[in-house]
Amino acid sequence: MNNQSLEGTVVRLIPLSDDHAEALFPSASDPEVWRWMPRPRPESVGQLRDMLGEMLADPTRRSFAVQRRADGTVIGSTSMYDLDLVESRTEIGATWFDRSCWGGPYNAESKLLLFGHAFDDLRLARLALRTDNLNVRSQRALARLGLVHEGTLRSHMRRPDGSRRDSLYYSLLADEWPTVRDALLARVAARRVA
Repeated sequence: MNNQSLEGTVVRLIPLSDDHAEALFPSASDPEVWRWMPRPRPESVGQLRDMLGEMLADPTRRSFAVQRRADGTVIGSTSMYDLDLVESRTEIGATWFDRSCWGGPYNAESKLLLFGHAFDDLRLARLALRTDNLNVRSQRALARLGLVHEGTLRSHMRRPDGSRRDSLYYSLLADEWPTVRDALLARVAARRVA
């Protein structure tokens, strides 16, 4: 389902393959990077390859490796999942970046590319993101992106440690996309120069 690269100014989203496991393992095995992910942190390249294989087998998912354009290094991963073209919606998630890339333009431009793909290429009406109720950093980032907090799914899923998490849902609609696009373009430009 996924054969298209998305080109930005600082990153390129390339179709994910299980061959990316070795490049992604340093970030995926970092406890701080993986802290809020709903699935267990991979403990080996083989485990990560298996996880990527599961993601790739899902026909409702489009998964990408995030490649830094300056040097071609794979610095993270992100996905569209639960893609439903009939209902015109998707969710964005399974996103992580090497810690050295936090705070730079990479996540903002990755979202810009994915959101653009969803709204401009696929003509979707809506996309959503969800985050752990304890992940305040992610909640602030989603609000800064211009997404609307829709509500909380209480006791939504089990964390890897067995505790139950509430999931906070955020969304973006097609008619809100132009405003969010302009803000993201400005953020990427400002962070690229800084």
